[in-house]
Amino acid sequence: MTVPRMTVITLGVMDLAQATRFYENIFGVGPHPGYEGISFFELPGTWLTLYPLEQLAADISPELSPDRRGFSGITLAYNARSKDEILAIFEEVKAAGAAIVKTPQDTFWGGFSGYFSDLDGYYWEVAWGPMFDFAPDGSLRFPK
Repeated sequence: MTVPRMTVITLGVMDLAQATRFYENIFGVGPHPGYEGISFFELPGTWLTLYPLEQLAADISPELSPDRRGFSGITLAYNARSKDEILAIFEEVKAAGAAIVKTPQDTFWGGFSGYFSDLDGYYWEVAWGPMFDFAPDGSLRFPK
């Protein structure tokens, strides 16, 4: 058996209510109602779940420390449809409390991107590239 796709990304967060408000602001939608202690954001193709960091660490293993220092080597990304969309997104995430880590700029691979970090220090890249296209549901794909 193979795993054909990723369906959920879960972020361990320090303050669930604050993180939920942050993501409500940048996604423009609220979490799925009816759940306490966890926030499910149903997005096209992949859900984003927010769960208290200490509880997530304990769920994985009682010996796992919830300490998150430094860069983990993982980034999350959103591919935009234009450079202008990226600039608008950066204004929105900054207003929502994100830290701008790298202002949007032209890239070595022919695109345009920048990075911000959310309230818990997770790094997000917002990128546009001429090699990408979008399905009708907004999913990223290579042009046919």
